[in-house]
Amino acid sequence: MTVFPHPAERTGDGRGRFERLAETASNLSGSPAFSVFCLALVAGFAAVHALGLPTEWQLLAGDVMTAVTLVLLALLKNAERRAEHALQRKLDAIAAALLEQHAGDGDEAHRELRKAIRLDERL
Repeated sequence: MTVFPHPAERTGDGRGRFERLAETASNLSGSPAFSVFCLALVAGFAAVHALGLPTEWQLLAGDVMTAVTLVLLALLKNAERRAEHALQRKLDAIAAALLEQHAGDGDEAHRELRKAIRLDERL
């Protein structure tokens, strides 16, 4: 028994707030605006050290960078695991459809395959 179920299995067909937030964070982190934000954050970090500001400012700059990193890590890992789960479900559906076709059975695996192909739209 798993103490922490896979993110894609926790909410069933619906998506919770965290899953939507993780997807938004994943989309945001790949955008040019986020790249500019990261460059500004690193430039601010370098400026604080280059200007020789008090240690409190240096610690604050480092803490902000660490906090952004940890939040992104958690959100992006969630999005990665959901994508991994969706891919595995699709591969399972393809394998079942191929086996069913080889055996000459009904269309159940083909229906599952069609359903799995659209799985990424729900995650």
